[in-house]
Amino acid sequence: MPAVVNRHNLYSETVAGRLSPAVAGALERVYVPNRAANSVSVIDPNTLKVVDTFKVGINPQHVVPSWDLRTLWVANNAERSNKGSLTPIDPQTGKPGPAIAVDDPYNMYWTPDGRYAIVVAEAFKRLDFRDPRSMALQYSIDTPDCGGINHADFSIDGRYAFFTCEFNGAFSKIDLVNRRVVSTIKLTPYFARPDVLDLLAKPGKKPRKIPDPAQLGAEICTTPGMPQDVRSSPDGTVLFVADMMVDGLHVVDSVSFKQIGFIPTGVGAHGLYPSRDGTHLYVANRGSNSVLGTRKGKGSVSVIDFATRQVVQTWPVPGGGSPDMGNVSADGKFLWLSGRFDNVVYRFNTTSGAVDTIKVGQEPHGLTVWPQPGRYNLGHTGNLR
Repeated sequence: MPAVVNRHNLYSETVAGRLSPAVAGALERVYVPNRAANSVSVIDPNTLKVVDTFKVGINPQHVVPSWDLRTLWVANNAERSNKGSLTPIDPQTGKPGPAIAVDDPYNMYWTPDGRYAIVVAEAFKRLDFRDPRSMALQYSIDTPDCGGINHADFSIDGRYAFFTCEFNGAFSKIDLVNRRVVSTIKLTPYFARPDVLDLLAKPGKKPRKIPDPAQLGAEICTTPGMPQDVRSSPDGTVLFVADMMVDGLHVVDSVSFKQIGFIPTGVGAHGLYPSRDGTHLYVANRGSNSVLGTRKGKGSVSVIDFATRQVVQTWPVPGGGSPDMGNVSADGKFLWLSGRFDNVVYRFNTTSGAVDTIKVGQEPHGLTVWPQPGRYNLGHTGNLR
């Protein structure tokens, strides 16, 4: 694995303008997978126009830059069938190549040394480690206690991967060296519950500090969570896990692997993206607690200060919307997010919070902005370091 340049800031190499030679000549584009249309819309970020649309496999979920930054992979997981595939896109031309058949590629990551692609086979509760170019299967790690294995981030030393478990409110720690699941913990939705805060408060006073989850009766927790994206703090000491059912972020200690807090954000907390200077975390609140969702929901973006772990700004979508997945522009001036249930893409100004909207295909999901700064990508729509 390439050495960590700054152990106080994992994102030190993803600041504005720090582009790798590997992305020289790449077109400035936003690639949007339209899950229900089996297509990718291509947006020119300078004109805010869709300049191309092409068909890919069945149910494209995310566009994932390769570890070496030279290819973009569309993960087509073909829900309810066995016809999953990965479609490569050449970022020099913006055009797709021949798809490669793989089992259920809901999402994709890379081992920190770039040796393997990690295909998240959600339906099989399994991580498939594949050759990063041919996608030939090398080995698998079963994750039987992680229902709906989903999004991930990695420890600062690259030894561990942390995966969310969407369907059973859990979170898994995986040892990449010994190729095994170390631990799976249940996250605690009752951190967000107003009635629990009332129970912890004395009459006429503000709520006391929330205690360790073990100190609260399990009977208090009646609603299962649905964890989504996960992202590390700049120093790697804690992990922030978005939960769309409880409208905020679980905070987990990355070493002890215990939950230590909760940050309320907005309805349907979903995607997480650090600012280009590594000081803030953008939270896409999808505007609905439902997997299916509705148009014109209470969608917004919350801006969290990494240092204080407090929400410092909230940017609503004017008229309602459903901001989901995306990333930050190379210069850090804009946050691009798919509008999952509104068939649009949003461009948020990261200074003012103003929103531009571009119409795309049906049910856009994990878009990527390209190119992005950084030396290599760990996966998803761009988790560069």
